[in-house]
Amino acid sequence: MFRTRLISGIILVLIALVTIMSGGIVLAAVLCAISMIAYRELTKACGVSRADKKFGAPEIAGLIMTVLYYAALYAALDPAEDVKQLDIVYPVVMAAVVLTMLILLFIYVFTFPSYQANQIFAAMFAYLYAPVMLSFIYLIREGFTQGNYLVWFIFLCSWGSDTCAYAVGVLIGKHKMTPKLSPKKSVEGAVGGVAGAALLFVIYTHFAINRYTDATLPLALAAVLGAAGALVSMVGDLAASAIKRDHDIKDYGKLIPGHGGIMDRFDSVIIASPLIFIGLVLISRVSGI
Repeated sequence: MFRTRLISGIILVLIALVTIMSGGIVLAAVLCAISMIAYRELTKACGVSRADKKFGAPEIAGLIMTVLYYAALYAALDPAEDVKQLDIVYPVVMAAVVLTMLILLFIYVFTFPSYQANQIFAAMFAYLYAPVMLSFIYLIREGFTQGNYLVWFIFLCSWGSDTCAYAVGVLIGKHKMTPKLSPKKSVEGAVGGVAGAALLFVIYTHFAINRYTDATLPLALAAVLGAAGALVSMVGDLAASAIKRDHDIKDYGKLIPGHGGIMDRFDSVIIASPLIFIGLVLISRVSGI
């Protein structure tokens, strides 16, 4: 099992490296595909489909809107343009969210009583949770001048903090953080994960961003962003686990051997992405990133 997880993890890292370094349409297409799979995993777990159908109308609508959303983002942030027009992204995101909600309401009304309100709510929740939140990886990569460097913050505070939390938890973890939800996670591990992420952000900022780019990111702000990202990542991990426990499932899928589905592997990344984006937007007001 460990060998399978290790091999899968290495392959995932390699795919992430190639995809994110490529950027542009490659990154948009891969994120779109991942978002669609994650959306499907969530809607399936939450029982959005009717019992007699594999795919229901709310799911189909969400999948179509996911493709249109990423196409709109790609068009709004043309990688060929030297000057980044990040402001244009905000109306695109809001339009996608509102239109998806309206479409789901139309489905709810005109197919009534085929779907219950909780199924429509779950379909919208899944759309916001996976496609929209994952898209912030693309927004950071293509929306900032130094996006090819800044985007790695997401993975440092999610996968990096998780590794630090695990190491500290194994060594000195004694106090359970959420015994009913995740008995193996400790308070000491959580503190280690937050501190580890802050340190990783400082090291990466000093030796990569501030040295090899035109940007100057204050190390204190980098540490705060790393700590905040780690906290949010932990919540994302636990939230995905809570959804599984609510619906009595072990894994969201079987796509990634040894890990489960997209939601099992990217749960912390999904939540960290928008937080890092917001933090970078705020920091950009006081530094040249």
